[in-house]
Amino acid sequence: MTKMTAKIAYDDVEVGTELPAQTFPVSRATLVQYAGASGDFNPIHWNEKFAKEVGLPDVIAHGMFTMAEAIRVVTDWVGDPAAVAEYGVRFTKPVVVPNDDQGAVIEVSAKVAAKLDDNTVRVDLTATSAGQKVLGMSRAVVRLA
Repeated sequence: MTKMTAKIAYDDVEVGTELPAQTFPVSRATLVQYAGASGDFNPIHWNEKFAKEVGLPDVIAHGMFTMAEAIRVVTDWVGDPAAVAEYGVRFTKPVVVPNDDQGAVIEVSAKVAAKLDDNTVRVDLTATSAGQKVLGMSRAVVRLA
């Protein structure tokens, strides 16, 4: 078994270092695939009629899916998913996924907010969709090389 390690060196990173931003498309098909993989078949994630009946504007993406897409900015940057020691978010707004050819897009940016002990850094993430912040207090502690 090959052990992955972080590709970013602690000494090469400063507070304020920006990670490469990414955008993640989300379609209704994506939500159905995620539901199958996660076992979360709540109809607010696939049934437009039901979602609207419970007061949502349309079908919404799973919160854990949104959270997982956002952390990809960090794991792609560091080169090792296991380098993420802690990760937490607050769900602030849903990612609304219309039933059209475009679907939705989650836009994620991140920057190093603090250098911590033991070769770790705190990375603050910003995730938006349709101009609204969808994750709040989105932070990861990452162990660097």
